Amino acid sequence: MSNERPTIQVQFTDDFQQQVRDLAKRYRKIRLDLQPIIQQLEAGEIIGDQVQGTGYTVFKVRIKNSDVQKGKRGGYRLIYSLESPTQILLLLIYSKSDNDDVIAAEIKEVIEEFYNREGL
Repeated sequence: MSNERPTIQVQFTDDFQQQVRDLAKRYRKIRLDLQPIIQQLEAGEIIGDQVQGTGYTVFKVRIKNSDVQKGKRGGYRLIYSLESPTQILLLLIYSKSDNDDVIAAEIKEVIEEFYNREGL
């Protein structure tokens, strides 16, 4: 009997990838800031606060923005979905200074768009 955790696969929506590219134009260290979060998720840690009202198991995580000196409060917000015990889907990322919040309907739309594109 093995105590090893299953490998967690982290996938990215097209929206997420585009948002990272857009944010990287202003915040050069965004990919470095994201890396520890992705590693935590790959290690099987469920981090952040659960988002209600989407019909999916969705979490929002605060991430420090190393390019501004405001800590996590003025940093990024990453929204991800638990698709299965071994699969996580990164949905959206935004700077708190650009956007106060994302509504549940928008999150649901991104998830459904991903499934439609993937043919699932």
